[in-house]
Formats: sequence, structure tokens, C-alpha cells
Amino acid sequence: MKTLLAIVLLAASLCAHAQTYPTRAVRMIISFPPGGALDVVGRPVAQKLSEAFKQPVVVENRGGAGGTIGSEYVAKQAPDGHVILLTAGTSHGTGSSFYANLPYDPIKDFVAIAAAVEVVVALAAHPAGPSSVAELIQQARASPGKLSYGSSGIGSPMHLAGELLRESAKIDIVHVPYKGAGPAIADLLGGQIPLAFVSLASVMGHVKAGKLKALAVVEPQRYKGMPDIPTIKETVPSYDMFTSWLGFFAPAGTPPQVVARLNAEINRALADPELGAQLDGRALVRLNTTPEQFTEMVKKELALGERFAKMLGVKP
Repeated sequence: MKTLLAIVLLAASLCAHAQTYPTRAVRMIISFPPGGALDVVGRPVAQKLSEAFKQPVVVENRGGAGGTIGSEYVAKQAPDGHVILLTAGTSHGTGSSFYANLPYDPIKDFVAIAAAVEVVVALAAHPAGPSSVAELIQQARASPGKLSYGSSGIGSPMHLAGELLRESAKIDIVHVPYKGAGPAIADLLGGQIPLAFVSLASVMGHVKAGKLKALAVVEPQRYKGMPDIPTIKETVPSYDMFTSWLGFFAPAGTPPQVVARLNAEINRALADPELGAQLDGRALVRLNTTPEQFTEMVKKELALGERFAKMLGVKP
């Protein structure tokens, strides 16, 4: 009888918590510096959540170490839904394969809330750099180890995309990791690096303005929004990159009712026609998932990370 009473009281408490949530400002931690696709998604979603919650939703960028610094920070916060994480799938999922002694478990220390978007990843070049993937390969073979490419960090999808090109095309190109897409793009624009794997969303404006070139996208199919950009696979048939996604998490132990509320409001925000048009125009393909579906996506990402680490011989 006491056990039953305890269960009833706990359920009532959780229900009351969900009904009153949030009771104060919510902090959305973005695990990379400003300037990348995570900001393109996170900031307008935060605004929509603020309107729905009648509480401020404050965006805070905590970049570094391929997104793991922001994830570690959120993992240690109180599990009440007032601090949530927006991060990249292959950063959160494959991080355990690329970092020794990772200070959190991607599954056990988090609750998956919702996947937000799939990200189209592009190989971008400075105007003075190669004009095609074929030319890049030709230059790399003529001068091994001379060409370098930037990414948003070790273990990021952009890093994996570059290493897969190196492996598939059998070329020697040098990886230059940055603390996020913003710094990588800045150096690419300045000519400090000739190439970078970045989200197409983060360089689309520069490409249209002629300040950068988009040599290819890493997905198996051309992006319908910019169909003139070829895929890497068209030049390197063995190239087989997986799709990258961005998604929201909360610390483990966050009440299911709070997770459900966050899931519903995030999916509602993403379904907004105005925001949808904005994201579609930035090469960000919107998703709509339950927490359970998103959890399965994370598990698949972990398995992919292990496969890539073994294939590329990457040591944590």
C-alpha cells in the first residue's frame, strides 16, 4: 500500500511539474561557437519556445573540442528542463569514438528530446583554391600533404567527411580542426586555408556572393535547393558519407512530461511556415521525431562512429 501511494504521489508530482514548467528562464546551450548551422536552427527555435513558454529562452554558445565541452556542461546540470542542449549528431554520437576518457556517456547521461534538422554538408573552397573535386584530387596527388582543409573540430561530421575523401580518393590532405564552423569559415574567406568542410547553410551566402566556391556536397544526392552543386560521389564513386543531423537533448533524469512538452514545442516551432521557409532556404531539412525515435538515431550514430574510427585508424 505504501509503495502504491509513493507511486501515485510521484506521478502527481511529475504531472504538476510538467504543468508548471518552465518556472524560470530556459538556457539553450549550443555546443559550437556562433556562426554555424546550429545557430541558424537554435536561435529562431529559442524565440518560438520563448513565446510558447512565456519565459525567456536564452541561447548560450559553449564551443570547443568538437562539441564535447557544451555536452559535458549540460550533462552536469539539474535535470529539470531549464538547461537543454542543441548539438550535432556526429559530434554527440561519434565523440566517444574520437575522444579518450570522454566525461559523459552520450546515451546514459542525456535524454533525447527531438531531432531538429538534417544538415547538408559541403566542400567549400577559397576562390584561389581548386575549382572542382577532380582538380583537388589532381593537386593533392601532385603535391602530397600540401593541401589542407578546415573543419569544425575533431570527430565532427565535417572532419569525417574530409577523412573519408582522403581515404576514398587515396590522397594526402591535412586536417586543420577549428573550434566551430565560424572560425573555419573566417580563415577560409581570408585564404589561410584553401578548403573546408562546412554546412552548406553556413556558406550559402558567401557562395552566392562569389566569395567562396562550393565544390560539392557530401550527401549521396544533390541538394534540391542548389542542384548545380555536384556530389563528391560523382567524382569519387566509393565515397559514402552519412547524413548529419542537429538535435536537442536534456540531462538524464529530466521528467518525461517535461521532455514531452519540449518535444511538442520544438516540433511545433519547426513546423512554423515562416521558420520552415528560412531553414529550407539554408539547406537545412526539417525533421519531426519523438524522443524514442531520436534515441534510436543517436544509437545508430554511435555505431557509425565506431565504424569510421576503425576504418580511418583514428585513435582517441
